[in-house]
Amino acid sequence: MSPEPELKPLFQSIGLDREEIHARCRYLDWSPADGRRLNRHAARLESAHVEFVDDLYDYLRGFDPLARILSEPATLDRLKRSQITYYQQLLNGPYDYQYVHDRLRVGMVHERVGLELKWYLGAYRLHLDAMLANLFPADENRELYASLLKVVFFDMSLAVEAYSAARRRALEDSEARFARALRGSNDGIWDWDVATDRLYVSERWASMLGLSRDSLGERGQHWFQRVHPDDLPALRQAIDTHLRGETPWLYLEYRMRRPDGTYIWVLVRGVAERDSQGDVRLTGSQTDISERKQAEAELRRAARHDPLTGLANRTRLDELLHRALQRQRKFASEAALLFIDLDRFKLINDSLGHAVGDLVLVEMAQRLKQCLRPGDHLTRFGGDEFVVLLDELDCQDSAEHLAQRMLDALQRPVYVHNHELVFTASIGIAALDGQAQPGETLQAADIALYSAKAAGKSQYARYTHDMHSAAQHRLELQSALAQALARNEFVVHYQPIYQLDGEQSTVYGVEALLRWRLNDQPVSPQEFIPALEETGDILPVGDWVLEQACRQVRAWQQTGQSHLSCSVNLSSRQLRQAGFAARVAAILQASGLEAQFLVLEITEGLLMEDSPELHHNLRALARLGVRLALDDFGTGYCSLGYLQRFPLHILKVDKSFVMGLPQDREQSAICRAIIGLGKSLGLQVIAEGVETEQHRQFLLDEGCQHAQGFWFARPCSSQDMQQLFNALDSCGLLAGHATPAVPVNQALSRRELS
Repeated sequence: MSPEPELKPLFQSIGLDREEIHARCRYLDWSPADGRRLNRHAARLESAHVEFVDDLYDYLRGFDPLARILSEPATLDRLKRSQITYYQQLLNGPYDYQYVHDRLRVGMVHERVGLELKWYLGAYRLHLDAMLANLFPADENRELYASLLKVVFFDMSLAVEAYSAARRRALEDSEARFARALRGSNDGIWDWDVATDRLYVSERWASMLGLSRDSLGERGQHWFQRVHPDDLPALRQAIDTHLRGETPWLYLEYRMRRPDGTYIWVLVRGVAERDSQGDVRLTGSQTDISERKQAEAELRRAARHDPLTGLANRTRLDELLHRALQRQRKFASEAALLFIDLDRFKLINDSLGHAVGDLVLVEMAQRLKQCLRPGDHLTRFGGDEFVVLLDELDCQDSAEHLAQRMLDALQRPVYVHNHELVFTASIGIAALDGQAQPGETLQAADIALYSAKAAGKSQYARYTHDMHSAAQHRLELQSALAQALARNEFVVHYQPIYQLDGEQSTVYGVEALLRWRLNDQPVSPQEFIPALEETGDILPVGDWVLEQACRQVRAWQQTGQSHLSCSVNLSSRQLRQAGFAARVAAILQASGLEAQFLVLEITEGLLMEDSPELHHNLRALARLGVRLALDDFGTGYCSLGYLQRFPLHILKVDKSFVMGLPQDREQSAICRAIIGLGKSLGLQVIAEGVETEQHRQFLLDEGCQHAQGFWFARPCSSQDMQQLFNALDSCGLLAGHATPAVPVNQALSRRELS
């Protein structure tokens, strides 16, 4: 027989299954004989039970707590009848599972009416005392039994009460710990009876929303109507899924509305259970996670934005590009990318420091933003590079107009820490192709940017397929360059530098020039030298050129050209190397060439970098006795102050100023100024690009001491250079000879040299 649903939780709580009942009977030594023995005396004690019940309740009314319970006549009559039935069953049985069931129900009824355990146990003692008096009226030991029952039941009531109190206290402590844990976790508690739609929430649950518990309402709708409309479907689905048993628990993050209209993020946890009546209840907790959500949002933003300028970064750009391409595939709209790079920005970081460079970048970013239309996106790609996504363009020409507006905006002076700085930029433009991948469009804009820089900077270029072919060619070139030195594909050519003295021009020195043949075809230095600079391969190749030139010039000195000097061009990478001067000294020592016969040529742009390594290396080279020449003077932005700050010995007049001599007045004036400046500073002046007799005569008349160019001789191999020396030597046209001069071109023609 199963217990009534009302008693089932009580059976489960006690653990009172059949095995437990049998164990208790064995402990009490109960046997069927005990039951039969009680049955034989049941009829005899029936009247005694009725009399005892009347006396018992009269006795109980003498105690205030019990008198209040027994004050109602109807209640008193019902209790008496129930008590008599109970005593009858006590002696009559049967002693089976139903007996146990009825005894538990009696205990539950007494607990519900508020009867304390001490009164309940005391009534049993009175009952036993009365029954003993009826069963053994003449027993002289009856009073002794009565006393023993009193002390036993007194002790039993104390023991049971102490045990119950200890269990109750442990439960209260556990509940208190649970309450403290809830307060510490800042969680709100809720309990929802799904069947009756009765909702209970704790005060903390309500206070999260800025409400009191009483003002919230006791229906599920009062919960759901405060959920953000976008999150409500997910909450309902999560609840339904859990109620169907498809998830072990309810777990969801969503937003809830406060009275002021703002929303907080909460995390709900819960689990569904069936109560004793079989109804489903959802019970759980709710936590305010707004601070965590805000931190997560800030982290997501930081992952997609540049911390210096606040602009979107590469990650965000990739997302924007994907969306733009999807729109273009759907609506066939015009869109474009602008790849922007500040020209010569590295010079700012190297000369004024990164703090100034950062301020400049922030200012440049603001200027670029001011040029954009609503809906355009500006991102910082890295370093001094920016990318602009232009969406919904009228036509691709609009991208060019915007690029020019940006170039104009960037050229306005920037004032930072008492410095007036002027910047230019280069911009590559590429149209978005809805069929292409985002990386392909970005690569196209980068290729166009390279083309804009190669064309002279401070301008923009639109991507074409020819540019892509050129980029592939550069890649192939760089790959081949990386192996050229090991494959002995490089060779050094030499161009003579002449000393101008009246009608006589004598060889003063040579300039070493790097040449490269790829697949037996010559490659222009204007093409492969920048590639070497870009990849860093200029460092080993530069050392190789120095070694070859010094060894070759020393060999020529030993065969008769004792005062011959050698000029070698340096790159910025070489001069920024730590210990470069020591490496030059080692090369000189290995070749046997004296330092005074080595001239190292540097450009104006290199001087403007003005880095500590540059200063150190230039001064160390000067201390070695190596002479330093400023190449292409007048073509850059070098101020006259640089001529005094650095240990220079030679100024070289760029060939662009020589080409128009003597007809071009402006170029003639510039040449006179540079020659005069060099003389006044005690510097040797060498003119490049001399191609006509008129060029030579003008320079001679203005007092320029040295010149080089095609009118004298073209760059040639070391073997051809040796033949030239032999021819000039026979004509007395080498430096140090006093033989009357013969026109150089005549001497060369007789020897059939070019």
